[in-house]
Amino acid sequence: MDSIDLEVLKTCDAWIKAGQSCELVTVIKTWGSSPRPEGATLAIAGNGQVVGSVSGGCIEDDLIERVQREGMQRHLPEIVTYGITADEAHRFGLPCGGTIQLAIEPLSARSQLDALLQGLQRHELLARRLDLRTGGVTLAKADPGQQLQISDEALTTVHGPRWRLLIIGAGQLSRFLASIAVGMDYQVTVCDPREEYRSGWQVEGVQLVHVMPDDLVLDMQLDSHSAVVALTHDPKLDDLALMEALKSDAFYVGAIGSRINNAKRRERLKEFDLNDEQLAKLHGPVGLYIGSKTPAEIAISILAELTAVKNHISLPNEVSVEHAKSLLA
Repeated sequence: MDSIDLEVLKTCDAWIKAGQSCELVTVIKTWGSSPRPEGATLAIAGNGQVVGSVSGGCIEDDLIERVQREGMQRHLPEIVTYGITADEAHRFGLPCGGTIQLAIEPLSARSQLDALLQGLQRHELLARRLDLRTGGVTLAKADPGQQLQISDEALTTVHGPRWRLLIIGAGQLSRFLASIAVGMDYQVTVCDPREEYRSGWQVEGVQLVHVMPDDLVLDMQLDSHSAVVALTHDPKLDDLALMEALKSDAFYVGAIGSRINNAKRRERLKEFDLNDEQLAKLHGPVGLYIGSKTPAEIAISILAELTAVKNHISLPNEVSVEHAKSLLA
C-alpha cells in the first residue's frame, strides 16, 4: 500500500504514459479551517476520474464537473481560489469562512514525474519546482525541513522518502501496531527470525522479513523518515538492533518492557559504547500512558507517542508510561 500522495504521483505517471490527459491539483495555501493541509494533492483525468483529495469532497465535485463540462483546456498552470465569500465557504464545506488556494497543473512527459518517482524509490528528499509561467519543471535535492513555497513565478513542493516503520517481533501486539500504522500511510516492515512467531502472519500491506533484526536495521539504512519499535522482550533480538537504530538518523526508536527491564536494557546498551545522547533517543517503556491494557490499546499508545515525536510535539513527562507507573507503584 502506498501513501496517498505517492499514489497520486504514480497514478499521474501511469496516465501520462498511457496517453491520458490529466492534471495535478495541489493545495498551496489555506486560511481559516480547511479539511486538507498545504501540499495535499489530487490527480484528475480527462474522463473525470480522480485519485487523492484536496477537500472534504465538494471541491473535488466542482473540479470533476468542470472537466466533464469543459474538458481539459489548460496548457499552463493556474492558481484557483475557493471559498472567498461566506456563500462559497458554505457551498464547498469550508467552515468559519475558510479559504483554500489550489495550483492546477496540466501534466505531460516534461512534468518529470517518472524521474521524481525514481528518486523517491531511492529514498531521496527532492524539491520539485514548477515554473508557473511556462509549466517547466526542475528537480533538485531538498534541504531537511524545507517546506512548500509559492511565488508569482514558481511553486516548489517537497517530496520525501516514505515514512517507514520497522517492528521487531511478529507477536500479537505487532499485528495491531502494523495494521494501524499501514492505515497511517507508513511503509511497515516486521522482522522476526523465529519461525514459531512468523507462522500464520497475515497483515495486508506489511512486509515480513526473516533475518536477524540488527542486520536488517543496517540494510534499511534508516533515515529521518524511519522509526523502529522493538516488541520481542528478548534482549538477543532487541539489543543489537536497538544499538544500530540509536546510531542511525531514525526519528523514533522505542522498546516495550517494564521500568525495571528498561533500566537494565539501558545498562546493557551502555556496554555497546553508545553515548548519552544516543541513549537519550530511546523511548522506553514505549508509548504514552493512557491506561492501555489490550494489545490494540497498547498499539494506539505507541503510535500516539511516535506521532508526537514525528510532528515535533514536546510532551510533558506526566504522560510517559515510566512516570505514570512510578506514581502507581
